[in-house]
Formats: sequence, C-alpha cells, structure tokens
Amino acid sequence: MDQPKRPNEKDEVTKEAEGPGPGRLSRRAFLGQLGAAGVAATTVPLARGAQTESKAGDEKPPVPGAVSVTLTVNGKDYHAMLEPRVTLLDALRDHLQLFGTKKGCDHGQCGACTVHVNGRRVNSCLSFAVMHQGDKITTIEGLAQGGKLSAVQQAFLEHDGFQCGYCTPGQIMSATALLHEPIGQDDDAVRAAMSGNICRCGAYNNIVAAVQQARGEAKQGA
Repeated sequence: MDQPKRPNEKDEVTKEAEGPGPGRLSRRAFLGQLGAAGVAATTVPLARGAQTESKAGDEKPPVPGAVSVTLTVNGKDYHAMLEPRVTLLDALRDHLQLFGTKKGCDHGQCGACTVHVNGRRVNSCLSFAVMHQGDKITTIEGLAQGGKLSAVQQAFLEHDGFQCGYCTPGQIMSATALLHEPIGQDDDAVRAAMSGNICRCGAYNNIVAAVQQARGEAKQGA
C-alpha cells in the first residue's frame, strides 16, 4: 500500500514563494505583522514616556521658600536660588558645580569638606549657605594661581601626602589655613592642629611632612 508523500522542506519553501491561497496569509507575512505589532506596542509607550519626562524636566518647579543668594567663591560671584537650609557644602557642589570640596561624613567629623571663609577654615557641611553672603569663600579650586600649584599643594605631591585622595582637598585647605595660625613648630603641634581632618588611608606621617615643608617655605618667604 502506497504511503502518502510527506512534503519536504523544499515543497514548503516553494508553496510559500508561490503565495497563500485566496483570503489567507502566508506564515512569513503573519509573523512579520506580529513582529511589527509588538514593536509598535512597546515603542509608543516609551516614546510617550520620554516626551513626558522631557517636558517635566523642562518645567522645574521652584523650590518652596527658596531665596536669592549671592556667594563670592574664589573671587567670583555666584547667584543661586537656595532653600535657607541648604548647607554651604551642598551649595558648592550641587548648585555651583564646584566638586573639589568633598562630602564625607556630613556631620563635621572628618574635615573632607573644609573650605576657607574670610581666611579661616570651616567645615562647610555645618554652615548654611545663606549665612555667607558678603563673605570671601575659598575652595580647593582657588588655591592654584596662574596655573601654578600653591606651596601646600606642591608639598603634598612631593611627600605623597595622600593615597585614595578623597580627604586630600580638606587636608590641603586645613594645612593652608594652618600656615597663618599660631601653633607650635614641632610635628605634634601640626598633628593637633590637623586632627579635625581624618585620613582613612593613614597617610598622616606624609601629611605632617608636607605641612612642615610648606611652613618652612612660608617662614623663609616672610
């Protein structure tokens, strides 16, 4: 008894190439339409979401209670609308885009955020920005002049006064202020004066050596 002939792959390809019967879709056409529908279903919501996000980003609502603040940083005036509780640290980093000042503990315990206000070192995380209108603020970005590193910056490089570098801006700002503070001449006096700046890498001996070199150069130049 003859067995019915099973269509082979070549027969299937030939039939598909000849096209479907009247009122019917070929398998290839069906799969093509299904894929197109899937792409459209996923793309349209994404496009609408992107448009909504873009529109929302363009229309930033004003911060409730924000006030106009002018800060003089590194000899330049910056104007910003700040909520009165914004710290000087957050104003420098988030609003003025001055990222050299680091946020460490945010509780005044590590010294990574040290800046100068009217020549004195302060922890910028403990001070409100609105308190410093009219003050002269100096950050790590303002120490080098004319492309030349300050004496403290150069000394830190020569003595490897850093490892990971995260605390380094605060260390340098404290050391720079220390040059004008009445402290003893020995290493222990430097350690005590720099005790508010924590180095988690433990580069303290090199930091003290860098500070002492800068102090010696400042004394010679006086």
